[in-house]
Amino acid sequence: MSTSGAREPGWVQDAIWWHVYPLGFVGAERSATPGQAVTHRLDRLVGWLDHAVELGASGLALGPVFAAETHGYDTTDHLRVDPRLGDDADLDALIAACRARGLRVLLDGVFNHVGRGHPAFRAVLEQGPSAPTAGWFRLRWPGGPEAWRPGTEPQYDDFEGHSSLVALNHDAPAVADLVVEVMCHWLDRGVDGWRLDAAYAVPTSFWAGVADRVRARHPAAYLMGEVIHGDYAGFVAEAHVDAVTQYELWKAVWSALNDANFFELDAALTRHGGFLDGFVPYTFLGNHDVTRIASRLTDDRHLAHALVVLLTAGGTPSVYAGDEHAFRGVKEDRAGGDDAVRPPFPASPAELSPLGLPTYSLHQELIGLRRRHRWLHTARTRTLHLANEQLVYEVRAEDERVDGGRLVVALSVGEQPVEVPVPGAGGLLVGAADLAGDRVRLPAHGWAVLEG
Repeated sequence: MSTSGAREPGWVQDAIWWHVYPLGFVGAERSATPGQAVTHRLDRLVGWLDHAVELGASGLALGPVFAAETHGYDTTDHLRVDPRLGDDADLDALIAACRARGLRVLLDGVFNHVGRGHPAFRAVLEQGPSAPTAGWFRLRWPGGPEAWRPGTEPQYDDFEGHSSLVALNHDAPAVADLVVEVMCHWLDRGVDGWRLDAAYAVPTSFWAGVADRVRARHPAAYLMGEVIHGDYAGFVAEAHVDAVTQYELWKAVWSALNDANFFELDAALTRHGGFLDGFVPYTFLGNHDVTRIASRLTDDRHLAHALVVLLTAGGTPSVYAGDEHAFRGVKEDRAGGDDAVRPPFPASPAELSPLGLPTYSLHQELIGLRRRHRWLHTARTRTLHLANEQLVYEVRAEDERVDGGRLVVALSVGEQPVEVPVPGAGGLLVGAADLAGDRVRLPAHGWAVLEG
């Protein structure tokens, strides 16, 4: 018997996230300054919430909003809103505005590491091995702790070679207590869940203990971990989280479309189905860490194909703000290399270029399709036809008793019109195709979603 979605809260079945990186979105300064005055910028997001609702989203997934030194992932205070964004009242108002529109709120929790300016690490630099928070970090003192003198800085573990990101010691009970306190503090304030940043870098036993304690107080909280490679299902089971980021499917979508190699996407969808036996992955085409999908694809005509896969496959989908208007941006491996995918947004959606409206309308159409077929959240795919340039798959409800619980998706990246089999398909729901019996004719670079 399948157990997909067994752990996650019931409301997640209808979750479609609109993901925002707040510091970039509101045009905040690149770096915070000591004693910086509060600038009330979070309210700019309130003016975009109706845009998210009209898109079809049911939740706002926020990037870092807590006090930090630069990009938000170098946290200095998990219990205070970054003054470049505003203050507690601004975040409360944003949460209330989301509630008024029926939008859930997901926060980004950075619990693998902190910024060097975090008070707990500053105490270590000032007081040495005797600092009350020395056990929070994985430290190595030159000559040993007994040789410490004021001004002597320890070596410490960091996050992937970034010395500005000081890794926490997840064996320390005080660190677990901190994370539980922070998560519950903001859940008490009205948020619905957490994205756990760099979750893959933290022992699953730590997450399991934290998750169990948090759920004891907030059983309806959604906990999703950032995991890039590895054993997704094993991580979810061992960490007691609801989901992880589905990077495998993300990569397969754009890679298969660029290479005209649907065998890669077919393999990824097969693995995706296996994941769904245990949990519902968090699916996406873009986020704050990767090149935008409109820039990643080598053919603009295939943006629709990518979106069709995202919104017909099982999962909890997320749309990165701007992707719904075909924003472009290339991530580069250099200082400031994320800026292009984290741009400031205009004051209101009315100021967006009309060039993105067709992409926005397509998002609305496909999200609408998904919301009318709620069973797609845990749906499984099965390949009906596979070639380098064509893929036809059916999507079935996990529960076979669901009325209308089958769709057929046909995709082609070929330069010529093509006829492909669509056994059992009914009328055309979205796309462009000519249906004749159990076959459908697609135009060049065409796609279609058909009734089952």
